[in-house]
Amino acid sequence: MHHLERRLHARDVAARKPQPFDWGLEFLGQQANGSDPLAALRQFNEGVLSDSHLFYTPPPSRQADFACDGFWLTFPSGLTTPYEKNNLVHARYFPAEARRAAVIVSPQWNAQEDSHIALCHGLNRFGISALRLSLPYHDRRRLDGFTRADYMVSANIGRTIQSVRQAVLDIRRATDWLVAQGYERVGVLGTSIGSCVSWLAFIHDERLATGVFNMVSSWFGDVVWRAITTSHIRQTLEQKVTAEQLREAWRVISPSALAAERLPQVRRPARLISARYDLSFLPDLSQIFFDDCDRYGVPVEKKLLPCGHYTIGQTPFKYMDAFHIVNYFRRFWR
Repeated sequence: MHHLERRLHARDVAARKPQPFDWGLEFLGQQANGSDPLAALRQFNEGVLSDSHLFYTPPPSRQADFACDGFWLTFPSGLTTPYEKNNLVHARYFPAEARRAAVIVSPQWNAQEDSHIALCHGLNRFGISALRLSLPYHDRRRLDGFTRADYMVSANIGRTIQSVRQAVLDIRRATDWLVAQGYERVGVLGTSIGSCVSWLAFIHDERLATGVFNMVSSWFGDVVWRAITTSHIRQTLEQKVTAEQLREAWRVISPSALAAERLPQVRRPARLISARYDLSFLPDLSQIFFDDCDRYGVPVEKKLLPCGHYTIGQTPFKYMDAFHIVNYFRRFWR
């Protein structure tokens, strides 16, 4: 399985172009603390973690912000970046006839525009509406001249934090719209980095009744440092920072860093899915996530699939994964 994971990863190695290293403090509204940008990031993280709810809550929405033609929903992001094209959120809307329950779907990093559409149709079959979000710098938000969403996760420390935060705020604004449409129950579904941002939204927004988190991990910096998916980013990072420094710099976007503050209050159920042979969200990092939920009493169901990060999208594993996702929501809202 590991051999197959590496072979699938190698298919698009040429397209992965490392971005230059930058502390990116300007994306966080910060300035270097003397000559030590890591100290500035440490201070920034400590401030955010003392009240993460403020950091992950978007400005109030207005109904006039949203435009829906029955299929595409657009609205301004809750966070303004320097890139105008990225500041307008696009989402594909798949309404079920009943329109009582809905799931906000966040795909993986560099997902194609049609990714997760079959899952949305699967949810529709059981009377559940779906709203498939485009993550920052993806699909119609992709910057001109780019073939990948390289700005969402890169060796620019501050911009990566800003991108993850933006994705969380976008999910919460999408929740605003669904609630305004009369949906009584809203959940989230995220895959890979979509799982990370969906989890951060879930633990900060009680309106999200449940969620399926498809491939989970604990420390954002550890994933980027150790995953085969981001090995090209590590090549740049390791010239400037250590693994320990990267974990510290990206604490605020790491589920485990927020566990002590947020999880004691989370009593809404969820399903966690992990892959036994994952070389991107490595099993030991997923286990930390599982342990956090157990330690703080979060009522989660766990599923471990006999595949990896890439093979989860291959037959037969994609059908196993889809079954565990759709069946969970069907049971929860039957």
